[in-house]
Amino acid sequence: MRKKLTNKGERDLKLINRAIETGDPKAYAELMKLYRDPLYFMIYEKISDQDVAKDLTIESLGKAFKKLHLYKPDFTFSTWLFTVARNHCIDYLRKKKLPTFSIDKMTVNDDGRKSNFYLESKDPNPEQILMKKQRVKILRRIVDQLKPKYRDLVKLRYFKEYSYEEVAAELDLPLGTVKAQLYRSREQLFKIMSGVKDNI
Repeated sequence: MRKKLTNKGERDLKLINRAIETGDPKAYAELMKLYRDPLYFMIYEKISDQDVAKDLTIESLGKAFKKLHLYKPDFTFSTWLFTVARNHCIDYLRKKKLPTFSIDKMTVNDDGRKSNFYLESKDPNPEQILMKKQRVKILRRIVDQLKPKYRDLVKLRYFKEYSYEEVAAELDLPLGTVKAQLYRSREQLFKIMSGVKDNI
């Protein structure tokens, strides 16, 4: 027998059932609206990189929505969702860990003892390079669904890593417009992830 859910839990369960049973994009959009920002802040706290945190938030929501049928109301949806996101962050951080390599030459310390020494490599290893390429590939597929005015902004800001000022200069737009449209473009990305069509 399922334990009694809170009002919040019942609300989430109704949205989940609508999303699974009918594929209702509005149900996905509502779940995303409810949890997108809390997820982002949790991820950002672990990653300390705004751009990566935004990417991982989108990826975590995508993973969760694909596994939505696996959710069991034995515990709150938010707990389940945050677990999915947390595991995704752990995977990212584990793969991002810098490798070390040993130098075969033996060194002699002050006591006359011989030992190897290790240097930390600042270069990404093949796994890191592949992971970054895969993430960029996924994000590009999503970004390509944006309207052109948003697509160009996102590509300059996040793929070419332009500053806000550089984006404004490149597109000959006021800085305030660039910031506002980038905010709007992120909203569109989240809507695309939830299957919502927007004609703005």
